[in-house]
Amino acid sequence: MRQPILVGTMLAITGCGVFSNTGEPPRERPEVRRSAEALVAWNERVFAVAEAEDGFLTLKGLRTAAMMHLAIHDALNAIDPRFETYLSVQSGVDADPVAAATTAAYEVAVDQYPAERAQLEGELRRWLARVSEGESQALGIELGKEAAAAILRDRTSDGWDNEAEYQWHPMGPGVYAEFAEHSGTPEGFVFGSGWATARPFVLDSPSHFRSPPPPEIASGEYTRAFEEVKEVGRHESSSRTPDQSHLAMWWKDFAENSHNRLARQLVMDEDLELWDAARMFGLLNMAIYDAYVNVFENKFFYNHWRPYTAIRWAANDGNPATDPDPEWNNLHHHTYAFPSYPSAHGTACAAAMTVLTDTLGDDHPFTMTTAEVDKAGPFSGKIPIDPPTRSFDSFSSAAMECAMSRVYLGIHFRYDSVVGNELGTKIGDYAVSESLGPVKR
Repeated sequence: MRQPILVGTMLAITGCGVFSNTGEPPRERPEVRRSAEALVAWNERVFAVAEAEDGFLTLKGLRTAAMMHLAIHDALNAIDPRFETYLSVQSGVDADPVAAATTAAYEVAVDQYPAERAQLEGELRRWLARVSEGESQALGIELGKEAAAAILRDRTSDGWDNEAEYQWHPMGPGVYAEFAEHSGTPEGFVFGSGWATARPFVLDSPSHFRSPPPPEIASGEYTRAFEEVKEVGRHESSSRTPDQSHLAMWWKDFAENSHNRLARQLVMDEDLELWDAARMFGLLNMAIYDAYVNVFENKFFYNHWRPYTAIRWAANDGNPATDPDPEWNNLHHHTYAFPSYPSAHGTACAAAMTVLTDTLGDDHPFTMTTAEVDKAGPFSGKIPIDPPTRSFDSFSSAAMECAMSRVYLGIHFRYDSVVGNELGTKIGDYAVSESLGPVKR
């Protein structure tokens, strides 16, 4: 992995100013030239719109964020080529960077969410008002439109909303099985099979990384994982500590939501410049998107069962060391309706944290906030988390805690989580090594 990017360097960019409330001529605002505040605002706006529309139950919001931040990144690096662009964009040397960035963001966002045009136009006006009118602003607007159009063209028919058929298999040891009563979904429903066929942003294909097979059901590794989740993942567990119960629920927020929220916080806390923040946001959302695509391809390749099925049906699993519990339930009384192995949450968290490591270094203490989560499944209503924060010494330790939270929640085996963490780290490493790299001067 490359060394962390140094942040806070001054860029000599002209053309940024702001109009005063008194009607005085625009004055120079050096902090606007450096600040990534506009990116933070657009990121927050898009994720709020996405959550309101579908609650992150599709790839639409994450895909929109990835396209938006890549368009911003490409526009900025057409002005000052510090990093490789994702797509080729015509140079705009004298363009205003804030005008370019905010226009690129608007064009992508309004293309994907035309019903929200009014609020998106308000965000656009807010940031363009900080830029002096003139040729530099006009060039920035033109460049932002060009960068947005390029990424929207490139992602046309990328299969983000594919519908793929799932072939149910006869009940057997280790085989993913129907549990509509626990998932709260219609009988015969499987979530995410289409995700496994979508085109990634940076990986070569949905099957770019193939995880090793899960352990054999008769193996000692499986038996140990079975006994662990049966104990620490059950609803009323004497083995699960209060902290483990807290982290199990706290990590339930969708990875794209929680990690972009963290990224916004880090951008402001670390005073990241526009170029560095644009690259980080672009890599972050590409990596999370590709993590979902790659891990769901692995999930449907292995079609491995969930603890809920395994524990209740253990009398038939062919492993004499596992005892069934037909009344077993997990911590939040819910299991997501798709195969278990590897953990999608563990994969997405690791991919995201690997990108943050690339920017800030792994040994970077931080506190992360999640105020509320679903009580059980996606339509169960929200509950507050007390306390709403958890603190970490490094991004890698946070990624592993995220993965292991699914064991304490009772929805994954340990090997699901560990292999998910490994897969996500590979995806994150690949993203930062193969895309948006520093330009050699």
